[in-house]
Amino acid sequence: MTGDAVVLGLRPARLPSRALALAIDLAVVWTAYLLISLGLAIATASLDEAAVMAVSIATSVLVLVGAPIAVETLSHGRSLGKLACGLRVVRDDGGPIRLRHALVRGAMGVVEILLTFGVIACIASLVSARGRRIGDVFAGTLVVRERVPAARAAAVPPPPPWLVGRFAELDLSGVPDDLWLAIRQYLTRMHQLDAEVSWSLAGRLAGDLAARTGAPAPEGVPAAAYLAAVVNERQARDARRAVAAASPGPAYAVPHARSVDPAAGHAKPVGHADPVGRTAPYSGPGPTAGQRQDLEPASPPDAAPVPPATGFAPPA
Repeated sequence: MTGDAVVLGLRPARLPSRALALAIDLAVVWTAYLLISLGLAIATASLDEAAVMAVSIATSVLVLVGAPIAVETLSHGRSLGKLACGLRVVRDDGGPIRLRHALVRGAMGVVEILLTFGVIACIASLVSARGRRIGDVFAGTLVVRERVPAARAAAVPPPPPWLVGRFAELDLSGVPDDLWLAIRQYLTRMHQLDAEVSWSLAGRLAGDLAARTGAPAPEGVPAAAYLAAVVNERQARDARRAVAAASPGPAYAVPHARSVDPAAGHAKPVGHADPVGRTAPYSGPGPTAGQRQDLEPASPPDAAPVPPATGFAPPA
C-alpha cells in the first residue's frame, strides 16, 4: 500500500520460488567463478604466492559479490534465476531498484547466503510476512512474482442513469489519450483509495477534463459521476463508429418518417422515394422544434402531461 492508500497489485514471492531462483543464480555464479579461477591460475603460475593470493581474493569479491550486484542493477532486479522463476526485486513502493538497493542486498547476502549457506536467509524469509530476508529489510526492497494468472480488465463503472446522454453534444476531440487513461484508471480503482484522496483526485481530473472540453461538471454533480458520464459518452461514440465501420450501409437507407410543416398545415415525407422504392435522405434543413415534437409518439388524450426530459435530474 502506497502513501496515497493505493493497494498495489504485487504478489510477494515465497521461500520455494526464491530458493529455486537462488539455486540457479549460485550455480551460474560458481560455475563462472571456477572457470575464471582456473584461467587465472594458469595465467598467474609464474607469479609469487602473495600476488596469486591477491588475484584470488579480488576474483572472489568481483565474481561472487560484484557480479550479482551489477546484474540486479542493470536488469532492474531480474537475475538469471529470478528471470527463470518469474520473480523481480522491486522497492517497497513497487518501483525499480537502483544501485544502492542492489549494493545493500549484495552486502547482506554475503553474510546471509554465502557465509551461512543460506540458513539465515531462509529463517528470515519464513518469519517475514512478505517473505523478505534481512537484506531486503535493510535495502527497502521486496521480491515479487511477475508471472501471475492474467485477470480480466476492470470495467469502468457506469454513470448514474440520470447522467446518461447528458454530454451527447460535448466535443471530446481535444482530450489527450493520457488523460483518458488516467481517468479510466481512477474510475476502476477509486474504491481502493482513501475517501479524501479519491475526492481530491476526482476533482483534479474533472478540472483537467473540463479545461480540455470547455464544459465543466454541472452544479451538484459529483466529480466522479461527471468523469464516469463523459467516459461513458466516449465509449458509446467509439461503439457506434465500430458498428458503422463493420457494417456500412447505403446512405439512402433511412427509415420513413413524416413531419408536419407548420406553414402548410399538412404532413409531408422526410425524404423521397426513388423508382425502385428506396428512400433517399432528406437534404433540406433540419426539423424545427415543432417537427421534432411531431416525430415523438403522441400521448393518449387522457394521459397526464409528461415533463420534458432534461438529461440531468437528481436521483429519487
